Amino acid sequence: MLFSQILGTFKEALVITAFVLMILLIVEYIHVQTLGTWEKALRKKGGLQIFLAAFLGVTPGCIGAYTVVSLYTHGITGFSALVTTMIATFGDEAFVMLAMIPDTGLLLMLLTFIIGVVTGFVIYYYRKKRKLPEYKPRAHLAIHKEEAEKCRCLTPATLKTLYSPPSFARVILLTGFGLFLLFMLTGDIGPERWNWIKATFVILLATTIFIIATVPEHFIQEHLWKHVIRKHLLRIFLWTWGTFLVLLFLEQFIHIDSWIRNNAPYMMLLAILIGIIPESGPHMIFITLFAQGHIPFSVLLASSIVQDGHGMLPLLAESPRDFVRVKVINMIVGALIGYSLLMLGG
Repeated sequence: MLFSQILGTFKEALVITAFVLMILLIVEYIHVQTLGTWEKALRKKGGLQIFLAAFLGVTPGCIGAYTVVSLYTHGITGFSALVTTMIATFGDEAFVMLAMIPDTGLLLMLLTFIIGVVTGFVIYYYRKKRKLPEYKPRAHLAIHKEEAEKCRCLTPATLKTLYSPPSFARVILLTGFGLFLLFMLTGDIGPERWNWIKATFVILLATTIFIIATVPEHFIQEHLWKHVIRKHLLRIFLWTWGTFLVLLFLEQFIHIDSWIRNNAPYMMLLAILIGIIPESGPHMIFITLFAQGHIPFSVLLASSIVQDGHGMLPLLAESPRDFVRVKVINMIVGALIGYSLLMLGG
């Protein structure tokens, strides 16, 4: 039983890592094809970043959160957008919430969107006034001299040179993502049934394979292999899987659900503290308790603000310091709003 659970955490960590890598790869590709114009425009528009981050955050599941983390760790979006996303996101709880309490779920999505946007703008103007620096990524997106005009990634003349013979890096990348696509289609990895999350993964995988198959060798070596794979792959996977394993073993000894049920007077504090855990399971109990009438709406709202499912795991791998900073801010916002609403009888 424990082995199957460990294997499950391995597969889940693999899916998260693959998604983050695909986003990074596609961002690199768009960056080169547009000569960096799109991300330069996004960098200059903090307000647009915040609204985009809130929208991606309320998207059910963790895909939106992973996307913003990927953009943040590349220096494209700022810290305020990152906080906005993590306040707005529910992670996998969104699916359970919409199934069990759809009316309340939609209300929570609207509220966390608004709270995330307001908090994001407060942080944005505070940081702007104090002239605080943004996160400095380990490796910036770059335009090399070979790409000064445009990356000619899909011409017959170019394609002939790519496979005569293909490089080791291209073969490894095509094989790896090809197998991942196969396992995703068969249900061995990722969602077993077809839904919008599975469809999104399949589309992203197909796009990734197309990019790897058609870009020049320079792009493969400099952008994909040296930057995306070597600088991000192992770190993201080990941090993600390691966190899952720690949580799995802790759950063998600590029965979080029963602990919550037996401490009703401290539900608000527990909801905020348990929101620190970068995992979906422990938070679902609050949805169940609310649906059964055991806790007030204020506790559920505080839990929704603080928790972020698995959305923060890639950030933990890239910047533990920013992981802590985001969590502290979300806890403060969750406590202020939750306790205020509780005192008003909500």
